[in-house]
Order: sequence, then C-alpha cells, then structure tokens
Amino acid sequence: MRMISRHRLAARVFAAVGVVSLVAACSDDGGTGGDGGAAGYPDQNITIVVPFSAGGPTDTVTRMISEPMAKALGGKIVVQNVEGAGGTVGAGEVARAEPDGYTVLMHHIGMSTAPALYKDLGYQPLEDFETVGLVTEVPMTIVARKDFEPATFQDLVTYVKANAAKVTLANAGIGAASHLCGLLFQSAAGVKLQEVPYEGTGPALTDLVGGQVDFMCDQTTNTTGQISAGAVKAYAVTTPERVKSLPDLPTTAEAGMPQLQVSVWHGLYVPDGTPPEVVQKLSDALKVALADQAVIDAMAKLGTAPVPAADATPQAHRAHLEEQLGTWAKVISDAGVKAS
Repeated sequence: MRMISRHRLAARVFAAVGVVSLVAACSDDGGTGGDGGAAGYPDQNITIVVPFSAGGPTDTVTRMISEPMAKALGGKIVVQNVEGAGGTVGAGEVARAEPDGYTVLMHHIGMSTAPALYKDLGYQPLEDFETVGLVTEVPMTIVARKDFEPATFQDLVTYVKANAAKVTLANAGIGAASHLCGLLFQSAAGVKLQEVPYEGTGPALTDLVGGQVDFMCDQTTNTTGQISAGAVKAYAVTTPERVKSLPDLPTTAEAGMPQLQVSVWHGLYVPDGTPPEVVQKLSDALKVALADQAVIDAMAKLGTAPVPAADATPQAHRAHLEEQLGTWAKVISDAGVKAS
C-alpha cells in the first residue's frame, strides 16, 4: 500500500469533501454524477509547467503536444517555464499545487535522478505525483563549437584526455540530462573535465554556437537544427542505432564507446491526489496528441518520435519511472555526484 505524504493528506480530505458536494449537486440538478472528479473538467486553463528554460528540448516537446491536447480536452493549455536546480524547482511547485488537474508537469529523465542527487529534495517522485503517461524518448548527441579541433569522436576522446585541464564541457545544471550524459562520457573516457553549468540547455547551446564553451551532450530536439545548419560540429549519437534525421552521424558504439548510451524520456505528471478520472482524461488527450500527424512529423525532424500508445498510460509511465529511479541511483552513486 502506497503511503500518502503528509502535505497531501489535507488536500485529499478537501478533495473528498468537494467530490461529495459535487455528486450531491449533480443529483439535485438531475445530473448523472458518474464522472466523479472529472465532471466539467476542464472549465479553466490548464498550465503545463516545464521545469527548464524556454527554447530547450523539454520546452520544445511540451509545445508540440500542448495544442492537440488542448483541442482533445476542449480547453486551453498554457505552458509555463519555471527553471532552476536541475528541474527540481518547477517539479516542487507542481508537487505542492492543488491536485485538481489544472497544474501539470512535463519532466524528463531528471525526475528519476533528482532523489539521488539532492539530499533535501522536498518531494518524492512516486509519492507526491500521479503519472499521466510517457511522451517521447529523445536521443542525445555529442556536439562541439564548430571550430573545435577534434575531427571525429575518436579524436575527441584522445583530445580531451590530453587537454582535460582546459577543455570545457557545458551542461544545463546538475541533474539535467546534459549533465548526466556528460558524467557518463567522462566515466567512459576516464577523464575529469571542467564543467560549465547553465540554467537550461537553450543558453548552453547558444554559448556553444558562439564559441564560448567547447562541447556538450544534448538532445536531438535541441541540436538537430544547429547540426543541419553547420552551426556546431557533431560527433555521435548516444543510441544503439543511427537517427534517421541525422543519418551520417555515427553512434557512440560505432565510434568505439558502446558504454555511452543514453536517451531522454519525457512524461507528464500531476500532483498526488488528483482524481483518477481527471488523470485518465489527461492521458487520453495525450494519446490523441501523440497520434497527431503534425506532432509525429515535427518530432521526426528533431530525431525522435512519440512513444507507442501503450506507453502513454499512467501504469506504463509509473513502471518506467520505478525502473529508472533504481538505475540512476546506482550511476549517480558510482559517480560520487551530489547537488549542493
């Protein structure tokens, strides 16, 4: 049996009273009362919180699905960026929000890494959230400023080993996907580099294009356009197979580093205590959005794709989150990394 967090108990009591009142009102007015907490939902704007900066990959994915989701729900969705502390600031705000379905969180792999990184996190992913469904799994790329000396991925590994003291590795902050990928790269290469954290991959990539940092690991949703335009130098993708939108880019396995494999999954969450009927409505709307051809085409251009419909469910999402929490707890512990 799942324990209910203390800060949710009062909200659940309030919600229960509200549902009783709603059913009574529906009965008095001749309504069916059978839709529980989803009756009339949504009757106001839904806010999807992105815990990273605007223009970053998680923000891009959110904006892709928000319009078709809103259409399916018959309402309006507003995307709000609440950045900071590797996504934990925005996630914490949603964890404390009213569990009524009007505040939703889009988060990536960082939801499964935060408990291992932060001593005083303030929320627990499995206890303080309800999962709605997985959205997409995005490959990552190793990219550098376009005038960086190494020509191939193998050259890059050799170069950073010989110049570790002066090479700069950008990321979007501790716990961000780019940070985790960078940790795996350093572990696989057996080197410790000078890391440069940013408040989001958007500004990090901007500085990379501007030549202020040397290289980084970032999602294809953020790098494909810059790679295609020749604004950055691309070395490899961190997936077992090549990405269709970047067919000439080798995998890390092909380039001699098979242990560097990571992709970034995204999912939607609502605060714990949100009525199951509301969660289901959001999940159903997500499935509609992921089947939208415009969304499929937009994701394909950025080297990713929607998850299968069977994975865009609360149950599949929760199972994946549980597995990932265990996986990353070990990786982070082995790396000896902690967020301050």
